[in-house]
Amino acid sequence: LKEAKEHLHSLNKTMMRDRIVKDQCRIDGRRFDEIRPINCEVAALPKVHGSALFTRGETQVMVSATLGSGDDEQRVESLTGMSFKRFMLHYNFPPYCVGEVRFMRGPSRRDIGHGALAERALAAVLPKTDDFAYTIRIVSEVLESNGSSSMATVCGGSLALMDAGVPIKKPVSGVAMGLIKDGETIVIRSDILGDEDHLGDMDFKVTGTDEGITALQMDIKIEGVSKEIMTSALAQARGGRLHILDKMKMAIEQPRADVPAHAPKIFSLQINPDKIRDLIGPGGKMIKSITADYGIKMDVEDSGKVTIFAPNGEVAQAVIAKVNEIAADPEIGRIYDGVVQKILDFGAFVQIMPGVDGLVHISELDSKRVEKVTDVLKEGDEVRVKVLEIDQRGKIRLSRKAVLQEESGS
Repeated sequence: LKEAKEHLHSLNKTMMRDRIVKDQCRIDGRRFDEIRPINCEVAALPKVHGSALFTRGETQVMVSATLGSGDDEQRVESLTGMSFKRFMLHYNFPPYCVGEVRFMRGPSRRDIGHGALAERALAAVLPKTDDFAYTIRIVSEVLESNGSSSMATVCGGSLALMDAGVPIKKPVSGVAMGLIKDGETIVIRSDILGDEDHLGDMDFKVTGTDEGITALQMDIKIEGVSKEIMTSALAQARGGRLHILDKMKMAIEQPRADVPAHAPKIFSLQINPDKIRDLIGPGGKMIKSITADYGIKMDVEDSGKVTIFAPNGEVAQAVIAKVNEIAADPEIGRIYDGVVQKILDFGAFVQIMPGVDGLVHISELDSKRVEKVTDVLKEGDEVRVKVLEIDQRGKIRLSRKAVLQEESGS
């Protein structure tokens, strides 16, 4: 039985190769440079940040794109140390996509390799972190496969990124090129089928934009390929890639103007590095309080750059106002709503900003004479005060009397 299978496989291979070389006819009747029918659909899934359904012949992938904060970066531990990845692409090839039934375990070497190729193809067009601070994860689920599912992943991934509002430089497409070498006869085919890959001499994957190539991968079963073969394969691949890009642009031509409404919003602002301590607070108390109260994530860099990851723009603006309040310097002549921190015989210390206290002298408590500070204020009371003076040592003199006079118009 084993010998019969081997003989049948050899016969099948010989017949296919003879048909291509002698009859100039492929398995499915296409021209050598012809791409299978393509259908592209974006926003195929309702609640993900970005998605695309890409179909090419009997190969179909469902690709989703998810946006996260800096805390969602993948941590990679290696012999050379720790590193972090802000862009990840995971490729899944379940058994049902080729009509098989078997256990679904972890990713195979093939899955990891195909994912790495697609990840490299798309990483070349991603925006810089300073321009787009999101962590990006793409997941490609192969729904059916008859050749070139990794290149379909590249095309679907590019569409999903644009659907998610990621400002990529250019859309990327990919095509798998095949080779039949029979003596001196060379036949190069575009968008090879699964059987053409299995029975051919080369699987050459090419990805790129309309301006250039972003990734290459070649598997060959012969001793090597000449410069002429490479030149012809790359030129033919370019024609296929541009054709696929035209089909992709019919679904979405450029990235959406903004990320989806249900995606987290990222805002950045710059504060004085000297104020980082006040923003974080003792033992991280202040920053933990802000993140818990508003349901956000916040990154603070040593340079004073503060990045806020909020569920929506309204919450983000409230957090920005809070951060600016903490990081601001008190202004002479400005009125603040403060809280009494400590009562003394000669006055009261009032906190007008997080970490910023000033003294209200007993003579500045009221327009009329005050015998005891406790007759007017108690610890924990909220009080409106005006900044009268900030001396060279940073000590702040406050007045309640000035506020009362302004409010009464006297």
